[in-house]
Amino acid sequence: MAKTINLGVLGIDHGHIFDMLDEMFKAGCSCDYFWTEGSPLTLDEFNKKYPQIKRVDKKSDILNDDEIDMILISSIPKDRANLSIDSLKAGKDVMVDKPGCTTLDQLNNLKKTVKETGKIWSINFSERFHVAAVAKAEKLVAEGKIGKVKQTMGTGPHRQGNYERPDWFYDRDSYGGIITDIGSHQIHQFLVFTNSNEAKVNHALVENTTKKEFAGFQDFGEVNLTGNGGHGYIRLDWFTPDALPTWGDGRLFILGDKGFIEIRKYTDLAKSKKGNHLFLANNDDVKYVDCSDVTLPYFSNLINDVLNRTETACSQELTYLSMELAIKAQELAEKK
Repeated sequence: MAKTINLGVLGIDHGHIFDMLDEMFKAGCSCDYFWTEGSPLTLDEFNKKYPQIKRVDKKSDILNDDEIDMILISSIPKDRANLSIDSLKAGKDVMVDKPGCTTLDQLNNLKKTVKETGKIWSINFSERFHVAAVAKAEKLVAEGKIGKVKQTMGTGPHRQGNYERPDWFYDRDSYGGIITDIGSHQIHQFLVFTNSNEAKVNHALVENTTKKEFAGFQDFGEVNLTGNGGHGYIRLDWFTPDALPTWGDGRLFILGDKGFIEIRKYTDLAKSKKGNHLFLANNDDVKYVDCSDVTLPYFSNLINDVLNRTETACSQELTYLSMELAIKAQELAEKK
């Protein structure tokens, strides 16, 4: 049996912790303990789904456990950087839910700690790493199927829903703003598909249309970027209508000089409630690809990185740049 790793969990405030754990379990990992602050809305579901994972009273019980190799973090966004730093200093590698941090000061402290410890700080950009159609698109682009990528257009629609939300969901400093939070997904994919390792934010905007009673809430945002490999446009919202069979009709358009790809991540509107649809058009063909059986490489690659001290799941510099641009775009939008 292939070697694997033992996990610990710090913070379960965001429901992404379920997908993070599930994918790592599929890859062969184990997890015995979690810690979280207070009683987040996810707690009952977490205990029901993972009765084998026992709650500890102090986060130090996990940080000081020599049997734990990696920490998974899905706390309130503003707390993720400090929990990551504590984990790194305790000799643990980290997979943290996006956004991995909410300020540039936090990001700079994380960079310093990673350099000092030599440990991995990986952000779970789920709209890339959990979407098989995106994995397939990466292969097609690498094979030159659409030539040189010139632009990406990514949408990040979400549903507010009529269910209970925690107080931090509406507090700007807690969740980081709509671009830092959900926009970091699309900024990350822009960098990946344009093969950019430098970029600037040309335009950024945020608005609150539906929840005026919450001054810190933002339900719309857009960003325009230019990288040294191409261009990017991003649209974000919390406007998903109730009739849609999923939380958001996330799309990604990848334009090359010899063709283009469209990804319908979570649904094919009015046709299929399933996700992972890919459409390819180039000089040789126009076709549809069902990507539901495509393997997700991030999780097994990350485990191998932890075991072998490699960098195959996602480069550390790309992780840093994704958050740096997201936070700078957020700051630019809020200056207007």
